[in-house]
Amino acid sequence: MLSLPAQVRIFAATSPVDFRKAHDGPVTIVRDGFEHDPFDGSLFVFFNKRRDRMKAIVWDGSGYWVLYKRLEHGRYQVFDRVSEKDGAYELPSTDLALLLDGIGLRGAKRRLSHDGIASIVSS
Repeated sequence: MLSLPAQVRIFAATSPVDFRKAHDGPVTIVRDGFEHDPFDGSLFVFFNKRRDRMKAIVWDGSGYWVLYKRLEHGRYQVFDRVSEKDGAYELPSTDLALLLDGIGLRGAKRRLSHDGIASIVSS
């Protein structure tokens, strides 16, 4: 389980990334491809071509954290929100939590409960 402060912005790459690169490769993609500041504390998420592995980087003020996860079964259901202008799209932490558990967001609907809190349910 990954717990992030509410103010952390999360960006997912719209294209697969070669995971043979260490953290310097994704940092270059963030800076040059996404045109974002890799030092702003945002979490940047990347997926491999087969979409069974995920790598994320985040700057904590003194260095990069590199997170890596491989799904044992299935694939990450990503690249549905392609934005050609940016190379990445922003997603809420709840969507990231579902993705990291291998749950696809396609067909899921966000509903407001009686107390106004959004939740995602499958249809």
